[in-house]
Amino acid sequence: MKQTLAAQKLLHSWKKLTSGSTNRQIFGAAVTVALMTALVKVAAAGKELVVAWKFGTGDELDAFLIALLVPSFIINVVAGSFNAAFIPTYIQVREKEGVEAAQRLFSGVIVWSLGLLLITTILMVVTAPLYLPWIARGFSSEKLGLTFRLLWAIAPVVLLDGVVVIWVALLNAGERFALAALSPIITPVISVIFLLICSSWGIFALAGGLLCGAVLEMVVMGVALKRQGISLRPRWYGFDPHLRQVAGQYAPMIAGAFLMSSTNLVDQSMAAMLSPGSVAALNYGNKVIAFPIGLMATGLGTAVIPYFSKMVACKDWTGVRYTLQRFLFFIFMVTVPLTGFLFLFSEPIIQVLFQRGSFTPEATRLVAQIQAFYALQIPFYISGILVVRLISSIQLNQILMWASGFNLIINISFNYLLTKYMGVSGIALSTSIVICFSFGYLTYCLLSVKKITPKLI
Repeated sequence: MKQTLAAQKLLHSWKKLTSGSTNRQIFGAAVTVALMTALVKVAAAGKELVVAWKFGTGDELDAFLIALLVPSFIINVVAGSFNAAFIPTYIQVREKEGVEAAQRLFSGVIVWSLGLLLITTILMVVTAPLYLPWIARGFSSEKLGLTFRLLWAIAPVVLLDGVVVIWVALLNAGERFALAALSPIITPVISVIFLLICSSWGIFALAGGLLCGAVLEMVVMGVALKRQGISLRPRWYGFDPHLRQVAGQYAPMIAGAFLMSSTNLVDQSMAAMLSPGSVAALNYGNKVIAFPIGLMATGLGTAVIPYFSKMVACKDWTGVRYTLQRFLFFIFMVTVPLTGFLFLFSEPIIQVLFQRGSFTPEATRLVAQIQAFYALQIPFYISGILVVRLISSIQLNQILMWASGFNLIINISFNYLLTKYMGVSGIALSTSIVICFSFGYLTYCLLSVKKITPKLI
């Protein structure tokens, strides 16, 4: 009884804290998304433990990871770019022209995205004999054959996950953050069930879990959208001005996403040119940093875009400026001490987490140095997400495309320069320099927006 009363009191206090002003609502949504994302990450970590138990570092897992590489890249670039291009326009249409006009836009976008994802999936499978041997050039012919079969098996994931990504964005636009953030937990849970029950399938049990999880996620998201009164039936109403507006924002977004995804590829490739173990050290050095960045960036980035889009649609520039200033202040207040802690105590952290078995004290020192340099990016990365979301809400995604291009050039230049003197640690420092530059450049561009929206700054 006492526990129930305490829970009710806590829930009441939380509702009071996160209702009222827009900033409180954003804070509440960001915390909700971060908590749900943390649960998903726990489930994903559990799945990784089962995968490690079943397959270790064997050839089957190598083949699966390489087969998944291109589908994941396509989902991130093609479907992920839809969100920033579509949601601000959708909210603008919903606020100014009503729900029916927004529904027509969504139906058109679904037709367009299904067509694009289907064509991309077919191209991915048909051209696999051209790119897969190049990506997996160290594989034996038997291992490469397994990779081909796995790619064919998981190819529908591009279409399924692509649709899920767009539906999740639409659910977020309706400020239903919790379910949208928690739904990715389905796939790791289903994957574990497949791995335990369908052991005779070998690595194809993992592919089956991936496919089945994607289908279930789509069903859950579809039901949630239907309950909001949103029709999921694709219908084409022609290439009207709203759809042209989405297309105009989508082109720079997809170019920017492609360039940003290339940055990680460049880092991995340049690390592979250094001494043996450099690629693994670079990955270990990023693991701890990726956790707070992932939680904060996902929480804030997901929560803020519907509110920014609504304020921009209503031309509430005073609210936009106030929210931006308050959250930038809050982000730096939280992340600077966190960065200092991770920088100063990098070596003990790595020692506790990894130093055992084959992970030697020399490896600890190298990975700790990499982690310390990676940590420097945290305040600028999280703040940059806020600025990026505002730029997308104002529908100036061409700025993001230029920023991604500059980031790639600076990344390659600093990687080349710093690795000469610092080895693989230079790649981590280069990444932080790039993120810092990106935040400065995007903020400068945002300040320049006053020519278009004079009351913004």
